[in-house]
Amino acid sequence: MTLRIYAPVWLLFALLASGCAAPPNKEMDQAQGAIDAAQAAGADTYATSEYFSATEALNNANIAVTDNDHRLALSYALESREHAKNAARNAADAKARVRVEVDHASTELAALLAESWTILDAVGREDASRAQLEQVVSDLTAAETRLQEAGEAVEMGDYLNASVAFEGARTQIEDAMTQIRGTLRVPSSRD
Repeated sequence: MTLRIYAPVWLLFALLASGCAAPPNKEMDQAQGAIDAAQAAGADTYATSEYFSATEALNNANIAVTDNDHRLALSYALESREHAKNAARNAADAKARVRVEVDHASTELAALLAESWTILDAVGREDASRAQLEQVVSDLTAAETRLQEAGEAVEMGDYLNASVAFEGARTQIEDAMTQIRGTLRVPSSRD
């Protein structure tokens, strides 16, 4: 009777031991596929921490296979696949969030730039030196260029670089507006 009770336990142990006798190639291939999918989703840019964890776990799985520790390799492969799936999901969410921010910045900065040019055209330029006017025009022209670069980045789906370009344009527009308000005489409605 004692042998009968232990037989299922020994059978289970034998199955587990034999299941780990070979490298977990299938699971490692699945993990690599999930990493590739995550990279295609932009996880290496938008979910770097989770993506790095996935690649590191797969690397650890490969090391464990080299060390003939197939159980540990299986554990790392499963961990890698899970991190990669999370990275792909997080990347999609982050990319969508950045796209909304970029769309908002595009609209806001285009209006701010148009307003800046309008104010520059209306200011009393006699109070400004030629160098001051040239600097304001240079800042606004550079901002226009940055906005165009940001638009091109958006068209290519590169929202992070678009965001950086928009921030650069914002800084240039704000600098120009500070120069306009501080140096040039802005006519009042009574003029």
